[in-house]
Amino acid sequence: MPDATFTAPDGTELSHHVLGAGEPLLCLPGGPMRASAYLGDLGGLSAHRQLVLLDLRGTGDSGVPADPAGYRCDRLVDDVEAWRRHLGLERVELLAHSAAGDLALSYAARYPERIGALVLVHARGRALGVDFTTEHRLEAAALRKAEPWYESAREAFEAIWAGTATDAQWDAATPFFYGRWDAAARAHAAGEVAQTNDEAAERYASAGAFEPAATRAALAALRAPVLFLAGELDGAPLPRVAADIAGLLPTAELTVQPGAGHFPWLDDPDFFVRTVAAFLGRAGRAQLPAAG
Repeated sequence: MPDATFTAPDGTELSHHVLGAGEPLLCLPGGPMRASAYLGDLGGLSAHRQLVLLDLRGTGDSGVPADPAGYRCDRLVDDVEAWRRHLGLERVELLAHSAAGDLALSYAARYPERIGALVLVHARGRALGVDFTTEHRLEAAALRKAEPWYESAREAFEAIWAGTATDAQWDAATPFFYGRWDAAARAHAAGEVAQTNDEAAERYASAGAFEPAATRAALAALRAPVLFLAGELDGAPLPRVAADIAGLLPTAELTVQPGAGHFPWLDDPDFFVRTVAAFLGRAGRAQLPAAG
């Protein structure tokens, strides 16, 4: 399957990128509203599944909608369904990272019959009425006290969640988002520049984007297998908050990746790939018709 473009219901031209071969795994980037490039090949997951990475509208190679209201999360559900139709898939295996958890959950609530399997990686749960608080993030940050960069980064990290951070403070706090602040993490962080559409990000979770009670009710009947992967060192979400989100999904299993920050495929690619590939293998076998 090559990289391709398709048209959303409102006429916006959208693009996806393809890595690897095999059964397709549709991947939604977080941010919110960050281009899919930062996902890379998800730590080598492309050796197990064909990764089909969507650039959400207004990001990467996708077009800008005529109406900025189209950036709202519930409106993006139509984009995901148009994507599925474009690919000609009856059901999809869908992976969502971070803020895209809201989009994946909203899509699954509206189109449960189209979900073959759902992988939620450090996913937000505002669509279900569960969110991450500043206290959660600071609790996770405190786990990093032994890091050599902790003292210089802590004040900057607090400023971010107080809404007063400068660009320099955002840069100083970046190590908190990674389980290991090594060369790979530094390179990944450096690539973030210009990947996020700030206007779209502001509108993504704006008023009316979520109806938690209705979404919880719809997903209570979801029968597709769900993996929720959280990171031991991440505050978005903390593992116990991830358990709360997973608990609202009847078929969800929770895995906490040791030593992982917000980008687990960088912190321990082998653990991440092994966990996700094994889950997808089980999910695929569960979908096979019974013999006889």
